[in-house]
Amino acid sequence: MRIVRLAPLFFLAGQLVNAQSIRPKVVVVTYFEVGEDTGDRPGELQYWVERDHLDRKIEVPGMTRAVRANASGTEVAVAIGPGNIKPGINLMVLGADPRFDLRTSRWLINGIAGISPADGTIGSAVWTDLVVNGDLAKEIDPREIPTGWPDGFLSLDATTQSGPKGGDRWEDDVRHWGGAEARSNRRGNVIRLNRSLLDWAYGLTKDIAIPEDAAMRELRGKYAGAAGTRTGPKVQVGANMATEIFWHGAKLDAWAHRWVAFETDGVAKLATTAMNDSGALLALQALTKQGKADWDRALLLRTASNFDMPPAGTTAAQNLETEKHGGYTAYLPALEAAYSVGHRIVAEWLK
Repeated sequence: MRIVRLAPLFFLAGQLVNAQSIRPKVVVVTYFEVGEDTGDRPGELQYWVERDHLDRKIEVPGMTRAVRANASGTEVAVAIGPGNIKPGINLMVLGADPRFDLRTSRWLINGIAGISPADGTIGSAVWTDLVVNGDLAKEIDPREIPTGWPDGFLSLDATTQSGPKGGDRWEDDVRHWGGAEARSNRRGNVIRLNRSLLDWAYGLTKDIAIPEDAAMRELRGKYAGAAGTRTGPKVQVGANMATEIFWHGAKLDAWAHRWVAFETDGVAKLATTAMNDSGALLALQALTKQGKADWDRALLLRTASNFDMPPAGTTAAQNLETEKHGGYTAYLPALEAAYSVGHRIVAEWLK
């Protein structure tokens, strides 16, 4: 007869815990990797794996890629994209795996993004204060929008663009959100990161110098006159627009600015555009409610690899031909910025 030895279990804070569980101090969350986790052209995960010696691979059924961990298990990293749906599923699967105890873990979510030239330049590192899901809306084809509308988008429960967001009395006014804790509205399309933690992270990293190479400087010069391109890349704070669609162009840039202000009652100011963060953060919120994580310990860092609209004299379609995923002008610099700025925080958390 074969004897199977089970890891001892005990209850802690109302949770059944495996005594041999991995209890990371830090979970680094990224969204994509190009090929292998090490040794080839990097995606968002690779620098973390290589430079932080996350040599252990832990397969978790249902996750996009294996979890990477250091020898002690104090730091783990995951790649959980693409899109908004996969990140939510991946993190819920991770939280359900009894081999991981994430209740006291701190979370650094980071990835590359587009940036509006009105708000910054490529290479910049943006600590995100609010995330707006731009997919939860009604849309009229631009060729059929009423005269006077700036775009075809309106609130999900409205019949005109002048209608209140979400319908009368459905969504709370973001201007009235007190406290510093992480929170979301009822629909989950506006999410605020913990303000105190964000202020701490920004204060610790705001003076980090971010290099600008000749190609980045040349491209920034093509947006001369835009408020965000007057200086080179830097560490800043701003909102992120999360949509499943990779949109591009001046008209959609104008919509994104309008929509972020509309959904947040004027509180947030657009900085970056990406796909994933609503799903990831709502999963962390759900795990927090289950007592399996704490989303008040989460930070979101977006680093700009490309502009969200073309420079003057170039059409949106033409610009997409030259600025391609994995080949953006600031693709590698944005990955470097994510690690250099993000690791300053991770190092503090690992102390």
